Amino acid sequence: MDTLTSTHTAATADSYRPALHYTATDTWLNDPNGLIFHEGVYHLYYQNNPMGNVWGNMSWGHATSTDLQTWTEHPVAIACDENEDIFSGSIVYDRHNTSGFGSGSVAPLVAIYTSAFKPGSMHEGVQAQSLAYSLDGGYTWTKHAGNPVLSRGSAEFRDPKVFRYDGGARSYWVMVAVEAKDFQVVFYKSDDLKNWELLSTFGPANATGGVWECPDLFPLPVDGDPDDLKWVLTVNLNPGGPNKGSAGQYFIGDFDGTTFTSASTVTEGLQDPDRLGEYGWLDWGRDYYAAVSFSDAPDNRRLMVGWMNNWEYANDIPTAPWRSPMSLVREISLQTRNGDLCLVQQPANETTTLAGSDSFRLSEATIDDAVQVLAGAAGTVQRIDATFTPGSAEEFGLILRGDGVKGTRIGVRPDEGKLCVDRRESGQTDFHESFPSMDTAPLRTTAGSYHLSIFVDRCSVEIFAQEGQVTMTELIFPAESSTDLSVYAIGGTATINSLQVTQLA
Repeated sequence: MDTLTSTHTAATADSYRPALHYTATDTWLNDPNGLIFHEGVYHLYYQNNPMGNVWGNMSWGHATSTDLQTWTEHPVAIACDENEDIFSGSIVYDRHNTSGFGSGSVAPLVAIYTSAFKPGSMHEGVQAQSLAYSLDGGYTWTKHAGNPVLSRGSAEFRDPKVFRYDGGARSYWVMVAVEAKDFQVVFYKSDDLKNWELLSTFGPANATGGVWECPDLFPLPVDGDPDDLKWVLTVNLNPGGPNKGSAGQYFIGDFDGTTFTSASTVTEGLQDPDRLGEYGWLDWGRDYYAAVSFSDAPDNRRLMVGWMNNWEYANDIPTAPWRSPMSLVREISLQTRNGDLCLVQQPANETTTLAGSDSFRLSEATIDDAVQVLAGAAGTVQRIDATFTPGSAEEFGLILRGDGVKGTRIGVRPDEGKLCVDRRESGQTDFHESFPSMDTAPLRTTAGSYHLSIFVDRCSVEIFAQEGQVTMTELIFPAESSTDLSVYAIGGTATINSLQVTQLA
């Protein structure tokens, strides 16, 4: 098992490489794939171009971690070849060797991935599902000789997420995949991971402004009650997000082993573009896509990772030699908020305990129609926790990675009920016409106030508002010298009840 490098400890030449987020050393990455916790190790596989830093030559890259903080990059796990590109998928631990890939007492890890067959191959133009297996804990892989194991003769059938369903006397593997251009999730079952039977379909529903990709399906207890379970179906789409470009949505409902029934569908069929704000979004920012969850996470935790980029400008972001980070790992729960059941996302506990030092605190301070740079609060890698009470101001908030009044604005507009991220003056923005943006998300007060937890890294901000009820993830590319943190109010006053800045990394 050869290790190439650790992205968080190796010396780097560029100022944008994250300190808190995983990136490949010198290549391109996109969708997270095959997330699994196995034998004490978190495995993060991902779409990777091992030959360059733009999309192409799709293979599965590989990184591991024991703490969800420090990731070690390994050689390419499953490589493309002359017949196929290796598109997205998932990994299961076949502990009972239902596939027959095991050897002696060693049960296999089995990867279920999309074969995107190339011109000249036997299945040219088709996307179908294939298998590979590992007997050494996920470091080396062998493709199944009988691939593909499931084909619909479709050019847009992809991204299988597989899990073990146990429902009373029934126990079998379930595959959740998509017919991307039909806006449809398809469900299959299998006893051996090789032979698959169609169960049902779901969709179109809610957001259909772009192709559907990278689905996931999992149960969660409501408000922590193990006797009250609901199922969550996530599906990503590109374009068609609430603030343009790539995004992910979710549905809450029930799954009986055959059919998913949504209780949170707003519109059946093709979307009403005027109702985007009513749908359940995994993230309201521009840069959280293809999010999927870990299999077999300890203590039944539901941990999720997304690709921190947007297909509108993904190949053009100004980083080198690497391109694209992953999001922080998030822990997902279902909670009742203001009488509604919603998906709540928080940074995984391992992230919240990152080593750092409290460098700045402020409490019960009034902002009055001005921008105020906070002496002693500057930094490039930070966690910021802030609670505000609105006054007469039409907008108030923070300016991150700033240079005077310029920077990335994170603001609350109480009369409009909105959280705003304005990155039009966030630094380098001219590499693509769609990058400079003003993005918004609906936000309601909690007991009359607003709470924001913000993770600032060298090229990103991740915002968890109202204890994770609303999240926004955005790439930014500020100058190295832009380190100021400011507070501001427009058109009146607001109160900072508390502000704590922790310098990280």
